[in-house]
Amino acid sequence: MGRAVAVIGTGQTKHGRRDDLSYPDLVREAVKKVFEDAGITPKDVDGVVYGSMPSMMEGMAYNHFYFADALRVVGKPLLRTETCGSTGQSVAHTAIHWVASGMADVVLAIASEKEHEGDAQATMMTILEPFLQVVIGGAPLAFSLQSREWMGYYHIDDDKAREAASIVSVDSHDGGLKNPLAHIRVKLTKEDVSKAPIITYPVRLYDVCPVSDGACAVIFASEEKAKKICKKPAWVKGIGFRGEEYFIGDSNKAVWQSTIEASKEAYKEAGITNPLKELDVAEVYNPFSYQELMFLECLGLCPPGEAPDYVIKGTFSPGGELPCDPSGGVLCCNPIGAAGLIRVAEAALQVTGKAGEHQVEGAKLALSHAMGGAEQFNGITILGSEL
Repeated sequence: MGRAVAVIGTGQTKHGRRDDLSYPDLVREAVKKVFEDAGITPKDVDGVVYGSMPSMMEGMAYNHFYFADALRVVGKPLLRTETCGSTGQSVAHTAIHWVASGMADVVLAIASEKEHEGDAQATMMTILEPFLQVVIGGAPLAFSLQSREWMGYYHIDDDKAREAASIVSVDSHDGGLKNPLAHIRVKLTKEDVSKAPIITYPVRLYDVCPVSDGACAVIFASEEKAKKICKKPAWVKGIGFRGEEYFIGDSNKAVWQSTIEASKEAYKEAGITNPLKELDVAEVYNPFSYQELMFLECLGLCPPGEAPDYVIKGTFSPGGELPCDPSGGVLCCNPIGAAGLIRVAEAALQVTGKAGEHQVEGAKLALSHAMGGAEQFNGITILGSEL
């Protein structure tokens, strides 16, 4: 990967419906927090990477120029990266490569979304190729179809999958209650989830992520700079990113190869051979409960087709062998462009012992993940407490 790279600071806004702030001021809130956390100033930064959903979603082109002052980027090199839902991971990877290459020592990575000022669902329903790929119903329908493909491929009983998805939702919402920055903070039971209104079968209301406004900022630094600036950095141990066919029907979404290959790349770089045993916590991208079940398998955290069994026995619950999404995950907070970078920030907080009430005790190695495109891209960043 080149030079060693570390996270030396993180900053997040309060996520939710943020009508109290303009979009630039929302970004400014995260940027202010990250500099306070890192204990440095914009003068110490060599470059900035920014990302959000594509311009069609934002309602404006080149919004990183609109935010230049809020990004504290005037006079600095500025890159924009976007890969839809995986944008946050892509932003992190761009910053990591920039530092690892030796072309910069300190890079600020920022991602944001203000969904309440746009129409995310309308964009996702109309942005795809119009003849073969249009999906009426947007993300909920697309991921419901994928859920059914996965259940059919592995002959998973509907009731078992439903029970496991309900546990995922309950666990995530319990995490959201412990996270003061989460958008959705509500106590749920398995019955609440399993009897909630159907959105698109088998997905029910509490299986679905919210529409959120929010921003996240992370500062990456070289080993030399990190050791000078930060008492307890979070070291980048491995990264992986993969994409697959543009047309959704051209690839098997039950055996999600881009997830599998991205995780293999990250594990190899991090020296991980048994992720379930070696990882201490995972921030898995879970915009829908059923997708977390699929990702648990494709990330190599349990055998294919067995995620429901592992979830039902508590493997990934708080206090389990590998707690997943202790922050509440995407189910409790979904500013889309920022969601993947939030996973990186939360992983950094875990391995540095700064996650507060949702801290996993003794966490030293954490996985963060995001999915994007039209079900094509998957990105992984693994962070550790030791170099």
